[in-house]
Amino acid sequence: MGFFEKIKQGLQRTSSAIGEGFNNLFASFRKVDEDFLEELEELLLLADVGWDTTEKILSRLRETAKKEKIETAEELTKVLTRILTEFMAGGNEFVLNTKPSVILVVGVNGVGKTTTIGKLAANFGKEGKKVLLAAADTFRAAAIEQLEIWAGRAGAELIRHQEGSDPGAVVFDACQAVKARGGDLLIVDTAGRLHNKKNLMGELGKLMRILNRELPDADKEVLLVLDATTGGNAVTQATYFNEVVPLTGIALTKLDGTAKGGVTVAVRDVTGVPIKLIGVGEGTDDLQPFVPAAFAEALLKGATGI
Repeated sequence: MGFFEKIKQGLQRTSSAIGEGFNNLFASFRKVDEDFLEELEELLLLADVGWDTTEKILSRLRETAKKEKIETAEELTKVLTRILTEFMAGGNEFVLNTKPSVILVVGVNGVGKTTTIGKLAANFGKEGKKVLLAAADTFRAAAIEQLEIWAGRAGAELIRHQEGSDPGAVVFDACQAVKARGGDLLIVDTAGRLHNKKNLMGELGKLMRILNRELPDADKEVLLVLDATTGGNAVTQATYFNEVVPLTGIALTKLDGTAKGGVTVAVRDVTGVPIKLIGVGEGTDDLQPFVPAAFAEALLKGATGI
């Protein structure tokens, strides 16, 4: 199954939730006037595109319709697909050209962070890369054991200490290990606590300092994992973490379990952080690199049936 088919299948809940409204709106389309834009606004908000982002999309559509003289539903779909793509495009691919390279993975508990790491390790392993995992979430019960299971499945090496140990020491040892063993990629799991911003900032800052000191020439990605089913709360989390540690990318999980697929557009627009991965199922191959144009097309085609 190709990317488009997977995304369209993964967005079925979004489609079923707003599909009838889109079908009716597009079927009765005559011109892009204020009545049409008002109905489109409601549908975009239902999909959790968010108020500010929706207003920007409508403004862009209003200008484009006037300039390009949109007259048919087919033309409208193409223009709206293009606009949504532009909102989500830019920086969507990982930059991991050095040996070793690093992905520091952050996010609150329960978003699928450890699972995402495991799937990432498996996918990079299939590309022939030697992957090491650092179990730097030493506070959550069973976090290390869960990562150990995923490491086994992915054929990756795991660097771990005992539960409750210093995360910085784990990352230091992982840096030495990836250099000594000729690893291609180090993926670092981190604790997902949000109760104290100062503590979180301090811990993540410490881990970044260790990575920069021990692997100064390595390409580094800071990947935030978000649960798409939380809708607008995902935007809040992304904004928060981007203040704590500058993010280079976002992985949106559980898109197949939400009727709020439009949050993808909102997260990218509000934070300015590119979406790099989306999860549309339980399987390892259901963690997909994000392709904005295909996602926008699947979102609209899945909803409109066009």
